[in-house]
Amino acid sequence: MSALVPLLVTLPLLGAALVLIFGHHRRVQVGVSIVTLTLVLGIAAVLLYTVDATGHAIAVSVGGWPVPFGIVLYVDRLAALLVVISSIVLLAVLLFSVGQGAADGDDDTPVTIFHPSYLILAAGIFNAFIAGDLFNLYVGFEILLVASYVLITLGSTESRIRTGVVYIVVSLVSSILFLAAIAAIYGALGTVNIAQIAQRMGELPQSTQLVLHLMLLLAFAIKAAVFPLSFWLPDSYPTAPAPVTAVFAGLLTKVGVYAMIRTETQIFRDNDVNTLLLIAALATMIVGVLGAVAQAELKRILSFTLVSHVGYLVFGLAIATPLALGATVYYMVHHIVVQTTLFLAIGLIERRAGSTSILKVKGLMRAAPLIAALYFLPAINLGGLPPFSGFIGKFALFHAAAEVGTPLMYTLIGGGIITSLLTLYTLMRAWNLAFWREDDEHPDEPALIDRISYLDDAPAADEQSERRAIPRIMTATTAGMVAITLSLTFFAGPLYELCARIGDALQDPISLVQLEQEVSS
Repeated sequence: MSALVPLLVTLPLLGAALVLIFGHHRRVQVGVSIVTLTLVLGIAAVLLYTVDATGHAIAVSVGGWPVPFGIVLYVDRLAALLVVISSIVLLAVLLFSVGQGAADGDDDTPVTIFHPSYLILAAGIFNAFIAGDLFNLYVGFEILLVASYVLITLGSTESRIRTGVVYIVVSLVSSILFLAAIAAIYGALGTVNIAQIAQRMGELPQSTQLVLHLMLLLAFAIKAAVFPLSFWLPDSYPTAPAPVTAVFAGLLTKVGVYAMIRTETQIFRDNDVNTLLLIAALATMIVGVLGAVAQAELKRILSFTLVSHVGYLVFGLAIATPLALGATVYYMVHHIVVQTTLFLAIGLIERRAGSTSILKVKGLMRAAPLIAALYFLPAINLGGLPPFSGFIGKFALFHAAAEVGTPLMYTLIGGGIITSLLTLYTLMRAWNLAFWREDDEHPDEPALIDRISYLDDAPAADEQSERRAIPRIMTATTAGMVAITLSLTFFAGPLYELCARIGDALQDPISLVQLEQEVSS
């Protein structure tokens, strides 16, 4: 099985090289991209089954170099699960973009640029999830940065270039902080291997550990969009093409959260900053959802809810019990799938109505009932209505916090409930205006708009000159993702049991001796 691990990264890179060679052959590029991500999904599923059934992680030392001198790729239940979910999301968004490109002549997603950049982005995501040392994790982030900058500026419109510059500047600041932290850790401990760092970290003075800890947290918090370092996200994501926005919203911030989980549970187990994380989690939830309430544009609403729900993940990480960590992983899986699905649904709304402003879009319930259903189901799921996966994940987080029982924990539970209710209000307000409001309801329209007059100064959506046809593959892909969001509820028992096993394993991280044994075997 160890031979399969490097393929998670090499296959997308080889696929990117191949689609570059066939840069002017649309069908070949599409075929290569689909086959590549399908193969990665199959390999990741096999690895997940193997590591879960055996209870042992799979570690590979690239080039046969001994630990800790070589680059180690490490696949445990957490890494394998996230690669599986990421592959599903990447494959679904790819199919969505194929339909969009076929209908629009690739104005927004030109295949010559889009497919190689997309596969490189996938390679960066997978590399970050299976990195066994900090420098390889940094390399994964940099691959993400290069590919995401290309994708976020596709079409070269003024707004995309402007927000793309902000995005790359913020990402570079995060990368510089991360690289400086790696250099400091290597200077202090003589290694960048995560297992070996964990073994040696206790040798450093507590003040030095705290400085290193905060440097890494700051770098990862920027990438994860934790308040107050989340200012860049709501302006950056909405301007990108619909498929790019969907995959960014679903996956990129989760890579930052994943890095926080790894470092908190593996490296800094004895250097507690959980109170700081709890305060940051509460601020992220409340500020993010209040930002969503003040928006009138659907992409910006979802971008702010994305920020607020990162707060739930930081909340679970800061509780730092096996139950909380398992709930955090479950909620991460839920949020990756549901957030991506909602952005795909918004892409359909934009094509059908010619706008994504809830002040302009109306009458879609009668005009496009299928789109109405494709928006409504993931929206109430994200809002946390029972019995959906959003409710299950939040309830598990609140239960874990209540077991700790401190006043701060109960405050976070209250903040989480408020965030969930405001999320539901915001998404259902959009539903009421865009879908239930009749297109010919002219007499009543001024009174309705007056009731939400606080949205008058909200940033407007980019204007779209005409409505566009919706290819069947775009609708089918979105419907498939909605089905996957529902499966998180139908199969919540087995999935949550897997996440609980992940939470238990994170409380007992791998040692350097175990890592050497895994590599040698």
